[in-house]
Amino acid sequence: MDNKGQFDGEYKEVDPENGSQNNSGGSGGPKLWKIFLIALIAGLIGGGVVVGSYSLVQNNQDEKLNSDNSKAKTKTSNVNVKVTSDAESAFEKIKGAVVSVEAYSKDDTSSSIAGFYGQSEDDDSSSESDSEQANEGSGVIYKKSGNTAYVVTNNHVISGADRVEILMSDGHKLNASVVGHDSISDLAVLKIDAKYVDQIASFGNSDKISVGETALAIGSPLGSDYATSLTQGIISAKKRTIDVTNSSGVATGQATVIQTDAAINPGNSGGPLINIGGQVIGINSMKLSSSGSSEASVEGMGFAIPSNEVVEIVNQLAENGKVSRPALGISLLDLDYISASDRKKTLKLTDSVTSGIVVMKINSDSPLKDAGLKKYDVITGLGDKKVKDIVSLREALYAHKIGDTVKVEYYHEGKEQTADVKLTLEANDSNTSTASNER
Repeated sequence: MDNKGQFDGEYKEVDPENGSQNNSGGSGGPKLWKIFLIALIAGLIGGGVVVGSYSLVQNNQDEKLNSDNSKAKTKTSNVNVKVTSDAESAFEKIKGAVVSVEAYSKDDTSSSIAGFYGQSEDDDSSSESDSEQANEGSGVIYKKSGNTAYVVTNNHVISGADRVEILMSDGHKLNASVVGHDSISDLAVLKIDAKYVDQIASFGNSDKISVGETALAIGSPLGSDYATSLTQGIISAKKRTIDVTNSSGVATGQATVIQTDAAINPGNSGGPLINIGGQVIGINSMKLSSSGSSEASVEGMGFAIPSNEVVEIVNQLAENGKVSRPALGISLLDLDYISASDRKKTLKLTDSVTSGIVVMKINSDSPLKDAGLKKYDVITGLGDKKVKDIVSLREALYAHKIGDTVKVEYYHEGKEQTADVKLTLEANDSNTSTASNER
């Protein structure tokens, strides 16, 4: 067979000493190198052709794609994302029971052109303004009985109102009447026609909540334009004791509340704070917006009245229209507001007595009168609690019920004494008045 031109697998080695070639398998060595070089060159040229062809095809495709995109219109994609969170489920369980509360009071200011020119406002040219001031808050429907539904809200939302309206979550507006209200707990109960009520809230046990668990606030921040808004946060503290003041800034007592960082804004007052199960664990009442000492801005500090206290209060309000609490039937003043000289001369106190409540007047029906207390006596303890000021006295007193007998510690003409006092008097507007703490 003629093997000319075929690679037979043999090669020649070059002797490095003399440059001579060693034949290790027959002839044809130079042909091998020629074939190798030709194959290498052909491979490079072929590779260049392939790469060039791919680049040309790719460029043509890009030009076609860009041409198509320049003519196409932007469209939305029909992507349906189904995500159900625990917060969403909780909200669905109660949203129909959350309402906006609109309280209206008459504006007593008079509009008188004659008065501007010095004429009497009783003149015929004087006309009283018919305008109304509106105070907006939130509420939650917690009970339905026959044709009547009951709403709990904050007392400060409806205080002083001549009429109250409820805006339901479905847009219906209903007239509401006040069943009862309590300024100390800052709670009020309203009743409405149950015709449009399809959902009522349930109360959870506020004693069982934990710091760090999810808390959701629902209400109408800044008014009914933002009705049924939901904010999410956590329980920051279970039992936070804070001072409560009236509109004049005078301390009226202390409240034990739930602290949360869920956003609470004006208009949220009276709305529910709920857990992840959709149960009401508190009624949103207030927000701390600045530090009293430094006026530094504060965020994420909202407070709610615990549900266990809410249930106790609303049951009394719904049944009696009021909350029954004991009263002492006295006018009083913090010892802090008595000068050092009067403490010694009038009250006959030693320097060791630094705090307490001074009895300024005793009513005829006061249980303290029967126990022997007199004007200018200084009360320092009631029951098992120390009395340092008006706030601590009310806290100690309201821990008891009408009919209880408590021990009262006091100073009479500088001498420490005790007396057993039976709390027979019920608190009302006339027997709970106190001397002003303003200098």
